[in-house]
Amino acid sequence: MEQDLLPNSISGHQNDAVENDDDAPTLSLQALEALKEFLTEQSQSSNDTAAEADSAPALISEDWRMSQFWYDHHTAQTLAEEVLTLCKSDSTRVACVACPSLYAYLKSIDSHVSVQLLEYDRRFEQYGSDFTFYDYNQPEDLPLELKHGFDVVVADPPYLSQECLEKVAKTVSFLARSEKPYLLLLTGEVQKERAAELMGLLPCGFRPRHSSKLGNEFRLFTSYDPGTRLGGWDN
Repeated sequence: MEQDLLPNSISGHQNDAVENDDDAPTLSLQALEALKEFLTEQSQSSNDTAAEADSAPALISEDWRMSQFWYDHHTAQTLAEEVLTLCKSDSTRVACVACPSLYAYLKSIDSHVSVQLLEYDRRFEQYGSDFTFYDYNQPEDLPLELKHGFDVVVADPPYLSQECLEKVAKTVSFLARSEKPYLLLLTGEVQKERAAELMGLLPCGFRPRHSSKLGNEFRLFTSYDPGTRLGGWDN
């Protein structure tokens, strides 16, 4: 009796399994293609992120108490390439005012470029003679050998106030060579009119981004027409 019942019992379970399989939900071909495309994009994004991490220079961690927000990889790379394009000769000198991540990218791309970092955060003293302590509240309290000594000056004021921009503008004027310097300013969209009034700068189409995803809209302003680079001047 037991031997006669066993096959029937197994057969019954198999039939139930077949019925359950028939009832199982299935994806349409269109949904499967969409899923496949999504997984491919996710994989590519992960690969791109890993590649950026491999090519990016090591950066000191941000200190938000000092209003430090580093650029994302694309922004820092684009800015560094633009600055190096402006370096017409080996004697070209670059000043980075309160933008240490740009300094790091410049040095990672071309270790021979002459760059001076002016920064309040003394952690960057590790850069040796390339570091100069800078407090925007004392805009011209700087070594005299830096006065009018730079062909390219890039500034990123730590705050979006009018007072901060006015003081940083004095620093830029102190540093820049007297004849046709290349000036680049990274600050909020809200400073557009002041950037034009104080420094004669116009906004570019290129939009800087930060790794911390700041809510304020940031812009890049220049004293020169970048042509087809940086999205050109934004008319």
